[in-house]
Amino acid sequence: MLKTMRAIHLAPLGRFLPTLALGLIGGGLAYWLQLPLPWLLGAMIATTVASLAGVPMRSPGKGRQGVLVVIGVMLGSAFTADMTGDATRWGISLAIMLIATAVMMTFSVWFSRRVAGHSWETALYAGVPGGVSTVTGMALSSGADLRIIGITHAVRILVLLVAIPPVLQFIGHVDISSTAPALSQWLWMPSSTDIAWLLAAGIVGMWLGKRLRLPSPLLFGPALVSAALHFSGLTHAAVPPVIIALAQVVIGISVGVRFAGAPIAEVGMAMLMAVIQALVLLLLAIIAAWAGHLLTGYSAAAALLAYMPGGAPELSLVALSLGIDPAFVTTHHLLRITLLVLLLPLLLRRMVSNA
Repeated sequence: MLKTMRAIHLAPLGRFLPTLALGLIGGGLAYWLQLPLPWLLGAMIATTVASLAGVPMRSPGKGRQGVLVVIGVMLGSAFTADMTGDATRWGISLAIMLIATAVMMTFSVWFSRRVAGHSWETALYAGVPGGVSTVTGMALSSGADLRIIGITHAVRILVLLVAIPPVLQFIGHVDISSTAPALSQWLWMPSSTDIAWLLAAGIVGMWLGKRLRLPSPLLFGPALVSAALHFSGLTHAAVPPVIIALAQVVIGISVGVRFAGAPIAEVGMAMLMAVIQALVLLLLAIIAAWAGHLLTGYSAAAALLAYMPGGAPELSLVALSLGIDPAFVTTHHLLRITLLVLLLPLLLRRMVSNA
């Protein structure tokens, strides 16, 4: 009986190992070529190409959930007592983000409905700038086309992540070239006490996120607990670089495998519509980021990652990996997805009644 239960639990892991190996190879190749964000983009591009080519790919499944907890704990470590910034400037930036989000969503819904010809339900859920897991779950009980929603969000995240390096170098005034850490840095591990703090933040954070019914509870719950621990000075624990690299690989894979079973010949038009929509949203995010930079003084790079209409895990992980004010970026995404989740049912009823 015990052997049977172990086999059941290990079977999904065994099926995922080839996909993980491909992601690691892609990340390793990008790292060797010294590309920016190598582990994330390398794994994402490798698995996306394989998926579109018809190679069977496996989702990380529960592995992605574990990675979300790790990312949440990592993001919380950015909230230190000596954080720069003030409430007024953060308030202005959050207001800009909300205005930009309203503009982005208005365009996305209009484009999806009037240009792509989708139903109101599909247009609304596909047009939400972020929160793909939460949005897809909400769309299950509607008449929306889940495949179109999935493709639109997947293509948007793919386009945004690929665009981040050149766009940041253009407006962000930051150097994102890949630098190879020394072997001692790769092998560094925190002390046993720090490990205990990090584990506590993850475990308590998972419970708190679900108890508070937060959007993406496995990400934002651990982030809140870790932030409280680090901001209070109880710990200064950091996550090892090798864990950060592995988290990037898994997140990259989770984006790439979303294209599995989506033959280009059959969904080509949906992908084209999603690419056009994503590029327009990227342009809107750049304009909003520059406005935020001028009005608040925060770097355009941080503002761009905070305002981008992509997934909170992906963009927060990029901010953390590049050292671009991850606390600032995470706070903006948490506020946005929370408000969107609360407003979506109201928006859907209003749109359908006026249709």
